[in-house]
Amino acid sequence: MTEINVFNLFLNTSLFVKIIILILIGFSIISWAIIIHRTRILNSVVRKNKAFENKFWAHDELSCLYKESHRRRDELNGSEKIFYRGFKEFIRLYSDNLYMPKVVVEGAERAMRISINLELKSVENYLSFLGIVASISPYIGLFGTVWGIIHSFIDIGIQKQQATLQMVAPGIAEALITTAVGLFAAIPAVIAHKSLTQLINKLEQGYDNFMEEFMSILYLQAFSKNNKK
Repeated sequence: MTEINVFNLFLNTSLFVKIIILILIGFSIISWAIIIHRTRILNSVVRKNKAFENKFWAHDELSCLYKESHRRRDELNGSEKIFYRGFKEFIRLYSDNLYMPKVVVEGAERAMRISINLELKSVENYLSFLGIVASISPYIGLFGTVWGIIHSFIDIGIQKQQATLQMVAPGIAEALITTAVGLFAAIPAVIAHKSLTQLINKLEQGYDNFMEEFMSILYLQAFSKNNKK
């Protein structure tokens, strides 16, 4: 069985095919950097959300929790930032709309919705690049393969000899390396893009659930204070 030396195959390809291979390798390196970075960030956000929501349900006084968050307002993210923005807007609006609790709660809801969108946007950064790599890498690799095969047949034609398998096989093998590299870049990007997208969707669902539960508490607070007045 003949041992395949990928490096020699790369060296024997034309300059154009070499450029395509290097582009695909660059795509692969960038993709893996994004995969590792985004995975770490998402896992960190999930852990922090869980820790904050446990603290949220353990607190009897939301104002105390708000003061704690206010002291770290520049470091907040995830569920805690959504809570902070929502409760901050709730306090601001309540002082100006004492007898309009519905207006107050709806304003807090808008603030939290904006915060959710910003939080999701921050974790979705660079995911579109993974989608692009997953989509175009196989085609770039295939283009390099076609170019390499054409180049091989042109060389055979110049030699004016009858084409044999022994003459054609090396050139085709060298050309096919671009398809392999294209798949090598595309497959991890496809898997990671799908996995990270699913994780972000779960994160969005978690934010929506937290907001709905928090909204219920704000409704009770707003209407109960209004009734007392």
